[in-house]
Amino acid sequence: MNKINHFIRRMGLQNLAADQLEQLHHATLNILEQVGVKVCEPEALELLSDAGARVDKDLVKIPPSMIEQALKTVPSKISIYDRSGGLAMSLEKGKIYFGAGSDTPYIIDIETGKRRRAVKQDTINATIISDALENINFVMSMARASDVPAERSDRHHFEAMTLNSTKPIIFDAHDRQGLLDIIEMGALVTGGKKQLAEKPYIMHYSEPTSPLVHSKNALEKMLSAAVHDIPLVYAPAVMCGATGPVTTAGAIVTGNAEILSGLVIHQLKKRGAPFVYGGGTPPLNMVTTVCSYGDPQGFLGAAGLAQLSEYYELPSFSIAGCTDAQSFDQQAAMEAGFNLLFASLSGGNLIHDLGYIGAGMTCSLEYLVLCDEGAGMAKFLTRGVDISTDTLALDIIEKVGPGGHFLTEQHTMDHFRSHMHFTRIFNRNSYDNWQAAGAKTFGESANVLIKEILHWHEVPPLEPAAEKAIKVLAAGGNAGRELA
Repeated sequence: MNKINHFIRRMGLQNLAADQLEQLHHATLNILEQVGVKVCEPEALELLSDAGARVDKDLVKIPPSMIEQALKTVPSKISIYDRSGGLAMSLEKGKIYFGAGSDTPYIIDIETGKRRRAVKQDTINATIISDALENINFVMSMARASDVPAERSDRHHFEAMTLNSTKPIIFDAHDRQGLLDIIEMGALVTGGKKQLAEKPYIMHYSEPTSPLVHSKNALEKMLSAAVHDIPLVYAPAVMCGATGPVTTAGAIVTGNAEILSGLVIHQLKKRGAPFVYGGGTPPLNMVTTVCSYGDPQGFLGAAGLAQLSEYYELPSFSIAGCTDAQSFDQQAAMEAGFNLLFASLSGGNLIHDLGYIGAGMTCSLEYLVLCDEGAGMAKFLTRGVDISTDTLALDIIEKVGPGGHFLTEQHTMDHFRSHMHFTRIFNRNSYDNWQAAGAKTFGESANVLIKEILHWHEVPPLEPAAEKAIKVLAAGGNAGRELA
């Protein structure tokens, strides 16, 4: 028997053909050159004008050559580290990672099951849960703290995340000073800003304003992130029928124009600075007038942007694990199942918003646990099938023969852990055993797991001096500002 070469073919979704990607690209170039974008920051306008864009007050029209130049200088792969400096994620084609969403004003209380305003302890708890869950790869500030000064809540969120997880962090900031403070807090962890840039464990999330506007605030943060080599996630959320065309193709083109024009500004500020492409195109529900997080149209658009990111050879940011359901119910579970698998097949590198219910207004830690299980299944399914001489098992099939069994074979013992998918709390038991174990629903089991994690899970502490300085900075003090 000839030896069969080992290979793994990754499953993937290509809902846009090559010629359609070309159409979207050229339509975007047309928008940028003929319609233009609004740029509301003086330095960005000067950078664009000096590079050859047509600038009329704050309206900027960008020729295709500037897009091509930016795509040449931006990195196609970004290495992201954990808090201790170990490689955690490689943002490149074929690699998918999952994380929570950020800044929901409400949370489902794990004791009462009722919706209430989120506080800082909820941000901490969500971070600890994210740190403990196996398939959550990065952290975002899931709950917006209502019990801290609003103008400094971004710093408090970052403090909660960096003190309570070793995983990479995607953070947002209210303004440029907030961003600079958070970079300083991150530098306290790594030993300096140079070390933070060399091995970033943080990424900054910011958005253009759809349609086709780069606000002063977003640009100030973009330019500062570029200077400090902090990876920037610049992700539009074009709302179909409201801030973008109602058609998916039109929404994708609008979002793509916003991302690529942002990329041009970013690379003009510092060539080679790390930039993450992506976003979503959720529809405005014309019946409820709510921006839908669970509607399949939005996931078609997000998949289109993910495919465009591969077309441009850029790391990408996408969305899944979210629902419009107002409670953790059957609708929530079904929408998460569909969109987690769809986003994974689409190839987005950073897939966020796991644990969101209520159209992005509320977080549910039980739902986050469900999404963790779903992310594990999605990773297993998209890994494909390992075909080799060993996995074909022809010699074992011949040994066992017709009518035998494989349970006691060493081949089974050697391979079952890597070829079967094991779940943490999904029920795989018989009815009688399930009854004997308490007949818990998934939601009940998830609630028990959450409480166990919050009681037992330990996150390695930072050095006391660094922890103290981070808390001082979050509260508005000056500790640590001497770091280079």
